[in-house]
Amino acid sequence: MRRGGGSLLVLLLVVWTFNVAAMPAFKEVKSGFRPSDTLILDRHGELLQRLRTDASVRRGQWIALTDVSPALRTALVLSEDKRFYEHSGVDWQAVSAAAWGNLWNSKTRGASTITMQLAGLLNDDLKRSRGQRSLLQKFDQSVSAAMLERHWRKDQILEAYLNLVPFRGELVGIDALSRTLFGKAAHGLDQDEAALAAALVRAPNAKPEQVARRACSVRAMMQSSVLAPPVNNSALVRCDDIALLVSGALQRRSFEVSEGVAPHVARYLLRDLKGRAAGAPLRTTLRADLQRVAVQALQQHLRELRGHQVEDGALLVLDNASGEVLAWVGSSGSLSGAADVDGVTALRQPGSTLKPFLYAQAIAERRLTAASLLEDASTQIQTADGLYIPQNYDRHFKGWVSARTALGASLNVPAVRTLAMVSPDAFQRKLMTLGMPVREAGDYYGLSLALGSADVSLLNLTNAYRVLANSGRYGATSLMHKPAAPERQVLDGGAVFIVSDILSDPMARARTFDTDSVLRTRFWSAVKTGTSKDMRDNWAIGYSQAYTVGVWVGNASGAPMWDVSGTTGAAPIWAAVMNHLHRIQPSRAPQPPLGVVQAPVRFSAGKAETPVEAGRTEWFLRGTQQALFFVNKGAGLESPRSGRAGAVAARATAPRITEPSRGTIIALDPDIPPRRQLLSFSAGQDDVHWMMDGKEFAKGATAKWAPWPGFHTVRLCGPGGEKLDEVRFEVRGAVAARRAPPDRDMTHQAADCQPPPRQ
Repeated sequence: MRRGGGSLLVLLLVVWTFNVAAMPAFKEVKSGFRPSDTLILDRHGELLQRLRTDASVRRGQWIALTDVSPALRTALVLSEDKRFYEHSGVDWQAVSAAAWGNLWNSKTRGASTITMQLAGLLNDDLKRSRGQRSLLQKFDQSVSAAMLERHWRKDQILEAYLNLVPFRGELVGIDALSRTLFGKAAHGLDQDEAALAAALVRAPNAKPEQVARRACSVRAMMQSSVLAPPVNNSALVRCDDIALLVSGALQRRSFEVSEGVAPHVARYLLRDLKGRAAGAPLRTTLRADLQRVAVQALQQHLRELRGHQVEDGALLVLDNASGEVLAWVGSSGSLSGAADVDGVTALRQPGSTLKPFLYAQAIAERRLTAASLLEDASTQIQTADGLYIPQNYDRHFKGWVSARTALGASLNVPAVRTLAMVSPDAFQRKLMTLGMPVREAGDYYGLSLALGSADVSLLNLTNAYRVLANSGRYGATSLMHKPAAPERQVLDGGAVFIVSDILSDPMARARTFDTDSVLRTRFWSAVKTGTSKDMRDNWAIGYSQAYTVGVWVGNASGAPMWDVSGTTGAAPIWAAVMNHLHRIQPSRAPQPPLGVVQAPVRFSAGKAETPVEAGRTEWFLRGTQQALFFVNKGAGLESPRSGRAGAVAARATAPRITEPSRGTIIALDPDIPPRRQLLSFSAGQDDVHWMMDGKEFAKGATAKWAPWPGFHTVRLCGPGGEKLDEVRFEVRGAVAARRAPPDRDMTHQAADCQPPPRQ
């Protein structure tokens, strides 16, 4: 007996020592708690979004004991451990009152204190095996409970228990229970709800009838502990009420998977931060007040557009100086049929919103000035994919206009002519430096790239406009606070200043938008709208001194909108958010950088009495300024040769072959009648003649030719026999006419131009 007693004592000491070392501190348990939801916070710590990230269990946030309903604390103690505040971990009074067999039976919990239950939750070795604990586990649990009482305060024990105890199904902890079954925070539970919560601790997965009986019993204990015992049938009436509460609560699932005003931000961050600690709150750069304003502005305007088949939209606000995202609205939420699609990162066609970068590049390369004249007239451009006929939004042409008017009024034909000067390849490379994912070569898009045929996202496009706001310097955006990445100069600062001046000029856009449109703000701002083909996408992107705001409106499905223009679609939303940002904060126009000068200009229509545009003072890159711009219908655009830009502009609009383009490959189809496969040529000048492989075949601004397989050279010749332009192309496929091929080599090189024969 003595030897057995010694062995038992040794065993007790070993178990005691193990539990002293194994039981964690309260701070360790609290800091190691991981909710099944991740909280997205704004820059000031305000909650923006809650998103479930652990599907294996449903845990809410850790709730302090002071934030738990007093009724629930009372119900739990009465139900699970009446002498909780009196014992030291083990309720020896309950132990002595129970039979030995009942004490260690897993179905009997009368002697199992809250502290003992917590010890079982903290130590995996103390968990039940097939619904019951062994004798050694019970002993170990009692020792662990005593150690917890020795190192933890009572309020810490109760707080940890409430946050770790399983309630029902996947629900663990009081926050998950309160929000799922009752749709409220734990501090708001009333006495009936508290009784139901306490009943679920004892029987988590019991049938509703059993839970109702247990909850009624707990409610009776709560009532008798505070008030006089119930009289007559009042307790029965209360049980009926509680039964109704139980029936409804156990069917409710009000704790949504995602909740808040920034769901797309949450998903974007969690996708980008896969290696982080699960459940840890994420503090972002967003402003909660601005996020709510942005959501409201987007949804309110989309409700007004409901009759125009518009249901989706997205909005982004960037801080110009830091690149931090201040607002990110990925969809219209409940108004959308595809609310999970993030319109901020989705790729869409940007329409005319690429034009500012095109004109900035042309001005920087001294191909244009803001006063250079461009013709806005109907034109047909032969491409490898067919005939390209650019149109303006209003289907009207304005004739000769300055580059300022062409950009401000968003005229398409002048933009296409400008891209022809710059070249699609060069423009594509520039867009890449601006952070836009236009990875195909320029020839893939052709001249339609000027009108936004490439796919970009609102995030990329808005940040590219931030480059304009920052004098041509590119920097990355950020959603979380981190050291700013170094910026790099990607656009000429002088050209950017001129483009920003145009985009902020109400008179420049008056030809299309009038002078007092929704785009005009009471503070300095620069803005551009855009609409893609068939009205599938509508944009408004603009910036002030401090902020850049981008808005997209359309349908996630790609369905076209009905009668939605640049000023009725995204622009009102852009204006509402920008006005909110500057309701107090001023915005001043940028100062002209070195190398930019201002000079008076005049315009002339040649022999016509009415000038092309009224005279004004215009901005120029130094060395490109000139006083007079006029139209010579015989030679296109001419200007005084005072400055390289004037000469370059004159050369760019000199008579040339506008279609087909160099290197075009034409495929003939034997199933199509030959008369339907004539190849069109265009030059934009009347007094010219055309030579094909050394032989004249047509006169005038346009010509048609029946193609033959092989390599060919078409030459444009002037009235005096001078060579004006030359294009080499290839024809592949079957012969398009039922006649013998010409008795000359298909690859014959054209001879020099010859004067046309006398009439």
